[in-house]
Amino acid sequence: MGGRRATALLALVLLAAGVVVAVVEMIRDFPRGPVVIVLLIVAALAAWHAVQRRGYVRYILLASFVLLLIAAIVVVLTGERFGVGLVAVALLFASVGLAGRVFTVRVALPKAEPPKRAIVVWNPKSGGGKAVSNNLADEARARGIEPIELKLGDDLEQLVRDAVAAGADALAAAGGDGTQALVASIAAEHDLPFACIPAGTRNHFALDLGVDRDDVVGALDAFVTGGEHRVDLAEINGRVFVNNVSLGIYAEAVQREGYRDAKLRTMLDTMPDVLGSKPTEATSDLGWRGPDGTAHDGAAVILVSNNIYRFGVVGSGSRPRLDGGELGIAVWAPSHDGGGSSQQWSAPDVEITSTQPVPVGVDGEALVLDPPLRFVSRPAALRVRIAPQHPGASPTASLPTGFFDFVRQLFAVAVGRA
Repeated sequence: MGGRRATALLALVLLAAGVVVAVVEMIRDFPRGPVVIVLLIVAALAAWHAVQRRGYVRYILLASFVLLLIAAIVVVLTGERFGVGLVAVALLFASVGLAGRVFTVRVALPKAEPPKRAIVVWNPKSGGGKAVSNNLADEARARGIEPIELKLGDDLEQLVRDAVAAGADALAAAGGDGTQALVASIAAEHDLPFACIPAGTRNHFALDLGVDRDDVVGALDAFVTGGEHRVDLAEINGRVFVNNVSLGIYAEAVQREGYRDAKLRTMLDTMPDVLGSKPTEATSDLGWRGPDGTAHDGAAVILVSNNIYRFGVVGSGSRPRLDGGELGIAVWAPSHDGGGSSQQWSAPDVEITSTQPVPVGVDGEALVLDPPLRFVSRPAALRVRIAPQHPGASPTASLPTGFFDFVRQLFAVAVGRA
């Protein structure tokens, strides 16, 4: 039996053991288990209503959330068989950990001809100075890649266009996702190979491309021994983005003064405006059509992405692929009774209307755009190079979509059917 099959079999055994222990323990310790679940549900409801309120009501709800959480912990810790519950949790976590190894994907991309005059534009301040601490400029020169430092006051677009005009035949960006998007758009415009160097703070684009975000220097090997494939780009009113455009809570928060210095507080102060019973005019005025073509008005959150994101417990916030040729659209619209509805679908294009300029977050950058907002996918627009030692695929590329799919796929691998 191969290593992958053996790992899948062990993950199944640990999963079954964890579920059995948990079920038996809940039955033997009744009604402690259901009491804990009820306390956690009520705590979550208190937290949800807290973010929609201001003043003393918010503080009362937050205090209730903390007290309910403490009560749930006390109920668990005072149980006579607390250790058995820990064993069940440990078995389930071990199973998930092993399954992660089973579902990890590494793609061997077709090796590409190394460019003759590659450049990498690097921002010394991005990601807390990752490019500087990794000695990126010298490492690039050692690989025959010309480093171009982005200095204060420089026009990034002009720097890259000047480099192309001077004969650059491959472009790399070492910075945040906004920098990646601009350099990638110019690479696509000239049909030049592009490499994403993960020197930003979160490096979401790098993650979904299959670039090892902990290997800043190694990402430069994309232009030395790397392989190539094509991925999609997306546009909003002609502006390229590589990850997503957000409207609603996040987009309004990043527009507010003080967001950069106090992000969490600003988000909390924004939520009552967007989620409360009297939503802001900017969000209530947004017009959009669902997957069935039905027209809607108003939304707390609209996320339009370059290919669709996974949402849920496992793999949330990552895109399984970047070559699907479609946009991902996710909408959450609150209702006046404190609830709400959500939808997620994919489409090659989408339009969002409004009667006033719309605050948006484009790959994390705060902008205000005139409506209508027209989004379109650009399939296979970008030639991406990936270093051979990097995965070359999103970490969620082969992850199951739910519990039963998780078990089914593990079983298939264990018995040699996958």
